[in-house]
Amino acid sequence: RADAAGYHPLEQDIQVSTERNQTIVVEMTKLPGRVLFEVDPVGAVVEVAGDREQRGEAPFEATMAAGSQAAFVSHPRYQGTAVEFQVEGMDRLQTVAVALVPNWADVLVPTQPTGADVLIDDEPVGVATPGPVPILAGEHRLSVRLAGHKTWTDILHIKAGQDVVLPAIVLEKADGIVTIDSTPPGASITVNGAYRGLTPLEITLNPTRRHQIRALKVGHAPQQRTLEAGSGAAGSSSERRIAFILKALQGDLAIQTQPGDAELWIDGQRRGTAVGTVSLAAVPHEIEIKKEGYASYRKTVVPQPGLVQELKVRLLTLEEARMEALRRVRTTSAGHELVLLSPSPIRMGSSRREPGRRANEKLHTANLTRLFYLSRHEVTNGQFRAFAKDHSSGDFQNIDLDQDQQPAVRVSWTQAAQYCNWLSRKDGLRPFYREEHGKISGFDADALGYRLPTEAEWAWSARHVEEAETPLRYAWGEKLPPPDRHGNYADRSASHLVARIVFDYNDNHIVSAPVGTFPANAKGIHDLGGNVAEWVHDYYAIPSGAELLNALGPKEGEYHVIRGASWQKGTVSDMRLSFRDYGTEGRHDLGFRIARFAE
Repeated sequence: RADAAGYHPLEQDIQVSTERNQTIVVEMTKLPGRVLFEVDPVGAVVEVAGDREQRGEAPFEATMAAGSQAAFVSHPRYQGTAVEFQVEGMDRLQTVAVALVPNWADVLVPTQPTGADVLIDDEPVGVATPGPVPILAGEHRLSVRLAGHKTWTDILHIKAGQDVVLPAIVLEKADGIVTIDSTPPGASITVNGAYRGLTPLEITLNPTRRHQIRALKVGHAPQQRTLEAGSGAAGSSSERRIAFILKALQGDLAIQTQPGDAELWIDGQRRGTAVGTVSLAAVPHEIEIKKEGYASYRKTVVPQPGLVQELKVRLLTLEEARMEALRRVRTTSAGHELVLLSPSPIRMGSSRREPGRRANEKLHTANLTRLFYLSRHEVTNGQFRAFAKDHSSGDFQNIDLDQDQQPAVRVSWTQAAQYCNWLSRKDGLRPFYREEHGKISGFDADALGYRLPTEAEWAWSARHVEEAETPLRYAWGEKLPPPDRHGNYADRSASHLVARIVFDYNDNHIVSAPVGTFPANAKGIHDLGGNVAEWVHDYYAIPSGAELLNALGPKEGEYHVIRGASWQKGTVSDMRLSFRDYGTEGRHDLGFRIARFAE
């Protein structure tokens, strides 16, 4: 056992040998020392290295083992540092003194006027300008705020110990805050002629000038105020409020209606019979005139102060309104102009005694009840190439058939039906024809998409004449030859191209003419009797003679019907409107036009 002041007591087993002289070495361990950390500034945090338990604010005393030791000293506004020292131990007290280097710089902020509050990173520091303002090293947002003035802001990069003097800062006066209300609300506000919004409205204005504030609302007399806004923040004494009370203006509306006992409704309120003069505020009003059995009339009217507006209305019957609404759907996205047709029964085919009659023209009646649209013109090369860009109608014996305004020919029935479906999808309509793997597999009779006209629709459009007992034989009437330049048939100019021509007739076109070259028929349709023959929707079959109702033709077949003569046809048989042909593939004198059901 060994005891010594300042050392830990020693108790140790030893081994004594048989040697005469022996030396026993005893090493004693020093007691820990007491270390007092005195730091400038007071309150710095001392952390003993390797001992998390020994941590505190200076002045701070720690018990540490004798020998080489270290500690880290830090303070929020100073640069932290590590210190190394020797601990004497033996329960002796020793002092470690540390002076931290400041981690800020003083910034002088000269302002005009002085006394503005200073904020660092949007937090007040309790120092007024010009300062100095101690700011920690690093990047900071410096803001200067003074009542009645605009806040000044800048970004500073501070280095510790490097004091800064900023250039003089002239604080601008703050915009004045103006709150504007109106009765009724929703008035347009202009300031010095510039639109600023609708009431209720809060705006800011330059406090150094006068402003013209104007309130305008439809149907009300405008008002104007002149003011100086002053400067200050919301809620301060410089905040201004303006209230406009707008005077409503009146206008007269003189109404005449047929029938005279129709009811007048204004803005959803019944106002009696729709006859006479009513005075209304000069703002938009929803006018409705209605009577049982008639389509209602609706219109938005804005009465004009000092003027009498006239409103003359003839209510349409329900059927008239239906037709009127349908007439608005006229032009396709590809430029086809459509004509709305209201068909009636038509006697199709021809008498056995008619010259040129063929066996497939058996007489029968087609009763059409569905309104339909029919294009004024045959589909042109230009229109068809929007669908099939590589299409060419070619030429006939070196005479061009491929100009944009000539009818598209050399088009099969399937290609014509596919064009109709393409245009339907383009115009947002449900396609009429069903397609599977590039082929037409059927049709949807309820669809309103574009299609080829049915044979009955084509015949009615070409042959029907109002109040006539019998349908037209030829497009121009009952006898040959056609009137000069009535339509495009095989005329004298085509005698070197075709075998049979119409003698003593000239239409000035050897092959197909641009669509619309010749006059339209009574229904506004061009070229039904000539120019090019036309595909129709129906499969080809010999009529049974029975009456047909809204016939769409046989459900299947090998060929499709072709109707109408062409620039290549000049015989009595071919030029008759009852002439029927058939095929599947295109040819140089065969085109098509489009149709669709109206509803």
